[in-house]
Amino acid sequence: MLSFIVPAHNEERWIAKCLGSIRDAMEKIAEPYEVIVVDDASTDTTHHIAEQMGARTLRVELRLIAGVRNAGAREAKGDLFFFIDADTEANEPAIRAALDALRAGAAGGGCVPKFVGPMPLWARFVIRFAVFAARRVRLVGGAFQFCTRDAFHAIGGYDESFTAGEDLAFCLAINKIGRFVVPGPAVVTSARKLSVVSPWQVISLLITITIRGPRYNSPWVHDILYGDRAQAARESRDHTESAL
Repeated sequence: MLSFIVPAHNEERWIAKCLGSIRDAMEKIAEPYEVIVVDDASTDTTHHIAEQMGARTLRVELRLIAGVRNAGAREAKGDLFFFIDADTEANEPAIRAALDALRAGAAGGGCVPKFVGPMPLWARFVIRFAVFAARRVRLVGGAFQFCTRDAFHAIGGYDESFTAGEDLAFCLAINKIGRFVVPGPAVVTSARKLSVVSPWQVISLLITITIRGPRYNSPWVHDILYGDRAQAARESRDHTESAL
């Protein structure tokens, strides 16, 4: 069985697209699967939408993305884990490529994102470079990551000492125990967070990761996930939609 684990915090605008993309892909793949939405302290209708779409829901009050992913994994019944962000849409090629890699002996991996939505000009260049580098060094963000159950337990899950960067630490940890792969297919994810950061913050972050590794417990990165910047990103998307 495949277990899809979706961490979510106030994602009522995106969660239906995410879950719908998993359902549509799995109808073509035709293998047993489950979807677990881990609702982390949401104050909107994320929980209800997820239940209406047939997902199993788990409520937590952590505000820590690593812990949220781990909570979902503890509830999972499958032998293969897929961690998909709530603002990301999966697809059949990405899931099939991940399955092929895992069944060929890989311990885990991740797909690069294709960002959709309004994006600052500077971000287009930075993202293009980041995606190129991710494929070369096999270090991808947490929008779409996967692993075997055995590999997940071997590395102790996502490192909860990280308030951010736990997804990159996951890549490095998997690489130590087995093979980490970055398949060809990309997944679609929202560019909304890029609207609330400056180019200098992103460049500084990339330099920090290069020099020090993924342990970047930056307050502004956490704010993008759970704080005022997260709300600003949601409002920015709402404004864009109303103008279309």
